[in-house]
Amino acid sequence: MSALDAFRTALRAIVANRLRSALTSLGLVIGVSSVIVLIAVGQGTQRGVTDRIRGLGTDLVFVEPSAEATTSQTGSLAGLAQSTLVQSDATAIAVNGIPGVAAVAAQVAVDAQAVAGPENVGVGIVATSSAYAEVRDLEIRSGSFLTAVHDEDRALVAVLGARVSETLYPGLDPVGQEVRLSFVGGRITLAFTVVGVLEEQGGASEANDQVFIPLSGVANRLRVLFTPTGDLRVTQIDIQTESGADEERVKEDVGNLLLFLHDTPEPDFVIQSQDDLISAATEVSNTLSILLGSIAGISLLVGGIGVMNIMLVSVTERTREIGIRRAVGATAGDIVKQFVTEALTLSLFGGVVGIALGIGGSLALDGRELGGQAMTTLIQPQSIAAAFLVAAVVGFASGSYPAYRATTLDPIAALRNE
Repeated sequence: MSALDAFRTALRAIVANRLRSALTSLGLVIGVSSVIVLIAVGQGTQRGVTDRIRGLGTDLVFVEPSAEATTSQTGSLAGLAQSTLVQSDATAIAVNGIPGVAAVAAQVAVDAQAVAGPENVGVGIVATSSAYAEVRDLEIRSGSFLTAVHDEDRALVAVLGARVSETLYPGLDPVGQEVRLSFVGGRITLAFTVVGVLEEQGGASEANDQVFIPLSGVANRLRVLFTPTGDLRVTQIDIQTESGADEERVKEDVGNLLLFLHDTPEPDFVIQSQDDLISAATEVSNTLSILLGSIAGISLLVGGIGVMNIMLVSVTERTREIGIRRAVGATAGDIVKQFVTEALTLSLFGGVVGIALGIGGSLALDGRELGGQAMTTLIQPQSIAAAFLVAAVVGFASGSYPAYRATTLDPIAALRNE
């Protein structure tokens, strides 16, 4: 029996039992489509996180306090008292001539409510210095960023992210207008004059939804920012390194300087580069993708068991047919080829339909909001190829044992079967 003859015979058997064949393939359809969709979600999540990290700027090193409760983690002022970093640390890093350090900016990040006329929106507040724009590669659409004069005068001025500006001042240039920022659940409200608006930042940059104010301007109004010795607490120090600089050496030098300044044998801070963050995010996302793919793979296994079960039933139902084929000269190999081909056809049909549904489902989910978060999917050709290959292997494996069972039937007994 040629391969073409085996396929024609398998196709006739499948068409003769359309509903059963469709239900048999359904398990593989669900399994293949689930593998593609879940891996696309996992890879899309990884891309989203990576874009967000890269959107922070370029060649960056971040210094954060090791204390668990900080504003960088909670978005409130409650944990700031536990921060181990102060503004003088940033100043020391900037002026000590550490090789590879291009610019340094300290910041305090908190959540707040921004109000302008009848409009209001929740924003992230970044209280920082004029060096922040250089460190983070921020571009200005109108007005200017914070300047050294604003730092020295402790001015209450603000620079709005692009989406904040569009929300509070739709279709208008807000430079020169007043915006009120409410902290600590509305218990503290300060009025700021808008001096600039950022260009829309690419990728998933948080800067689009932030407001930037001088740290010196709010320091005297928020006494919680000060240590008992009068230094100014910060939640993060951002360091931009020179292009091509050895970031590991920069991290080591900065760490040694902070150990000396803090007079402690063990670090009470954490230093990470963008590459460190991306590597950690990639590792987590890859683990998530493997976990999601494994869960979807279980449905593929269940689908394969369904194919095997139906093929065993088919062998039992077609015992007389098998006996006739053997009586007219069909070999054991022909019988094996017939049933394996039938199982493969069912599985590959389920695989093709599953691929189509998986790609369609992934595209449909991309950009959709789920639980307030926009879903990002990234279809991987490798996952499509792997899912199709697994479907083929499942079909071959599921058809092999029923085919073997068919060859063990005695032709005479098979002919007598009713």
